[in-house]
Amino acid sequence: TPGQNSNAVAELAIAMMIFMSRNQFTPGTGMEVKGKKVGIQAYGNVGRLVAEHARGFGMNIMAFDPFVPAEAMEKEGVIVAKTLEDLYENSHFVSLHIPATEQTKNSIGYNLLSRMPKGGCLVNTARKEVINEEELIQFMQIRKDFKYVTDIMPAADQKMQELFEGRYFATPKKMGAQTA
Repeated sequence: TPGQNSNAVAELAIAMMIFMSRNQFTPGTGMEVKGKKVGIQAYGNVGRLVAEHARGFGMNIMAFDPFVPAEAMEKEGVIVAKTLEDLYENSHFVSLHIPATEQTKNSIGYNLLSRMPKGGCLVNTARKEVINEEELIQFMQIRKDFKYVTDIMPAADQKMQELFEGRYFATPKKMGAQTA
């Protein structure tokens, strides 16, 4: 059902944040997610569920969605980002839940990513087409602290595996809606 699929995507997004914050479960130190801010780009059904799960881990929630009234997000204890740039500048993790439209295709690239704080991580359980892969690669070559995790294998997967070991992970197939 749609509700189950939405919950599965939200759970996957949180699991990916934890996976990357723990350095893909390799030996060594990682970082706590408690107290970190997750920025949710698109506060629809999945975005709300990500917020709910993130709250359970003690994370702070910020969201940007021009189609959801600020009052509705604030009522749920969400910090409302005034702009998309505001969301990226103030979030340790950004979780994408936007559709692939003419306005959103290739919209996540160097300009937005460069606003993220040191140690930032982008989580994409939305659509492959929203990422500007060329700009993402360029950015990750410069920002050695940045991580990217997705359940939609990029066209440049092999290159990204070689260049960004430990900072990049993609599932072999779309996983968000894979539930019984």
